Amino acid sequence: MLDWFEHEGHVCIVFELLGLSIFEFLRQNEFLPFSVEQIRRMAFQIFKAVCFLHRNKLTHTDLKPENILFVRSDYDLEYNEDLVREKRLRSLDLKVVDFGNTTFDHEPHESLVSTRYYRAPEVILGLGWNQSCDVWSLGCVIMEFYLGRALFPTHDSKEHLAMMEKVLGPIPPHLLKQTRKKHYVHSECLNWDDEYIRKHCRPLKLYMQMQNEEERQLFDLLSCMLEYDVSRRITLEEALWHPFFSPLRT
Repeated sequence: MLDWFEHEGHVCIVFELLGLSIFEFLRQNEFLPFSVEQIRRMAFQIFKAVCFLHRNKLTHTDLKPENILFVRSDYDLEYNEDLVREKRLRSLDLKVVDFGNTTFDHEPHESLVSTRYYRAPEVILGLGWNQSCDVWSLGCVIMEFYLGRALFPTHDSKEHLAMMEKVLGPIPPHLLKQTRKKHYVHSECLNWDDEYIRKHCRPLKLYMQMQNEEERQLFDLLSCMLEYDVSRRITLEEALWHPFFSPLRT
């Protein structure tokens, strides 16, 4: 915090001036996806920032491209390999912002957290949440960097869960047994039959565009982050040691 002042009854806080959010840059760049190398450098910074929060017993709870800002967003116009003119950032330095909903481990936890597209299944099912909900959100964010669009673009909870099943496979029955939202469940399975989802969503590995080692490593990391069972979901501390980040550690 650099300064603060009051304006018409509101307390205003002055922070350093940063560049565009990742969402705004994507929007201005025609939603062209980032390269795997750009994703690696961006994700490593974001994971370190949120890992710092987690070590200090905090959960951000609202991680999304709008809340991750470039330090500077100046760019050059270049033609990519498909001869499409795109904005190429001169720096990929990032900062995580907006701690308005950040929650200490010991504080009461609101039942509903995270912006819809980035909301973890345990939150939707009302099973309670902890720091691992940030890991799920970041899995969705990294996939958005790769695709240039949201992985789960919906505003309906049941449709959201159905999209997860199409992309990640069935939700484990033991999680569905625990939820009080029984209208989502039939015979211990998620109750859905949606032609739109069948057409527009596909299994995670089928989104992979290049069958090379670095993309396999990226998708292995994503599958560890987008794990339904909180007890099996990777932590950010572990994620920073994933082979995908080896080039940045050496």
